[in-house]
Amino acid sequence: MLEDKVLVIRRITVHYRLAVPEDRREEVERVHGFHARFCPVARSLQGGIDVRTELELV
Repeated sequence: MLEDKVLVIRRITVHYRLAVPEDRREEVERVHGFHARFCPVARSLQGGIDVRTELELV
């Protein structure tokens, strides 16, 4: 989105594509559900930029 001819970032989508053994998938999905609360970058952007994450297990 442009504001006064300056690109302003409103949303960031982080796509994780991880090779995970079958026996660890449940754990990875669980951690993905709360990891952003402990991420310094996500916490710093909170309130100003919408940070979304997607998880793809391969």
